[in-house]
Amino acid sequence: MIKIMRKISCLLLLAGFCFPAMAADIEDFRIWSGPDKTRAVLDLNGPVEHQLFTLQNPPRVVIDIPRAGLNAEFVLPSSRSAGPLSRIRHGVRANDTLRVVFDLNDDVKPKSFLLNPVAGHGHRLVIDLFPLQENEVIATPTWEPNPERQVIVAIDAGHGGEDPGAIGPHGVREKEVTLQIARRLHQELTAMPGISSFLVRDGDYYIEHRQRYEAARARRADLFVSIHADAFKTPRPSGSSVYILSRNGASSEAARLLANSENRADEIGGVYLGDKEDTVRTVILELSQSGTLQASDQAADSLLGSLKTIGKVHKDHVERANFAVLRSPDVPSVLVETAFISNPQEEARLQDPAHQARLAKAMAAGIEQHFHNQPPPGTWIANHRRPSRHIVSRGDTLGAIANHYQTSVSSLRQANGLRSDNILVGTVLVIPST
Repeated sequence: MIKIMRKISCLLLLAGFCFPAMAADIEDFRIWSGPDKTRAVLDLNGPVEHQLFTLQNPPRVVIDIPRAGLNAEFVLPSSRSAGPLSRIRHGVRANDTLRVVFDLNDDVKPKSFLLNPVAGHGHRLVIDLFPLQENEVIATPTWEPNPERQVIVAIDAGHGGEDPGAIGPHGVREKEVTLQIARRLHQELTAMPGISSFLVRDGDYYIEHRQRYEAARARRADLFVSIHADAFKTPRPSGSSVYILSRNGASSEAARLLANSENRADEIGGVYLGDKEDTVRTVILELSQSGTLQASDQAADSLLGSLKTIGKVHKDHVERANFAVLRSPDVPSVLVETAFISNPQEEARLQDPAHQARLAKAMAAGIEQHFHNQPPPGTWIANHRRPSRHIVSRGDTLGAIANHYQTSVSSLRQANGLRSDNILVGTVLVIPST
């Protein structure tokens, strides 16, 4: 009997080789176009094998997927979003292989890789099309000493492309509101004397964490500000928060969970990690970062104080967590959670242009205050700054403000024409020089 069962098992095993396993079906198709590449994404209901190659005259990229089904249409978006793609064709070859052909306007350098399921995304086949003459996201400018240069602020709109970020109860996506607020902040800062700014992401595409802060380093930014919209498992939490990098653990359990969630964005956004080292284990903070973290803390404190003047803050102090996007060793970096998108009331406000404008103005005022309090040497602000100022927020007292700026209460009263120690939230106090 045992011999018979062994024979049956062997026959079943051999039979398995006679019928090749069915590959997955393509369920959806998307294209994102950014400044450095165009990305096509095939959503699959299971893992696949594939082969990618190029053809010339005219230029084409071909993807062969054995035994794959097709439950999606290959529809190109606008010409701007489609990058070098002019048309997409498909067909089934004699060996039951699905062939997808990208017709191109220009030659490209293609790269493909598979992504495993993560955070609501299933299996994905990613095809990146790089121009042969690759354009860097941010070109490094020629650096010349300038006795009155402008301070530079890098504005990073969180998420983008494949990664929508948090999604509110009514479907508002974090990646969209962060870009809208970032653009408004850029306008506010550009209008301020002595300050210039640039957008790290200015479209619906994903940039990995390291490239974001490297863009700030390439432009020799004086401050990196990453804009987000928080989410929680219940709709109750509300208010803005400001974070800086922590080397010794998060300042709260909520901060740790938020950082872990944000740090997974590279997996969701579609960053190929197969040829990279474990950045969490290998990242080494340079000695200069002790000064960088101190400057980050000062900038975050000014930003939080300014945000307190327009509404509720979630915590009345700057929080700390190990956010990957804040790991620049030499550019002071802060992360602003503008609101809880998981809260229906705050989700609605995040979509309101008037509220976005208030957020941008408050953040710009906090950034300006930081640079006037701590101007980088050799900048226009260092040479032309007005006396330091402080925006009064909830919980401030004249004594605490005087202690923070190492001055006296009587000097504060005299510089601001105050007859008592009572101060209103939103009042701008001039800080006398010591």
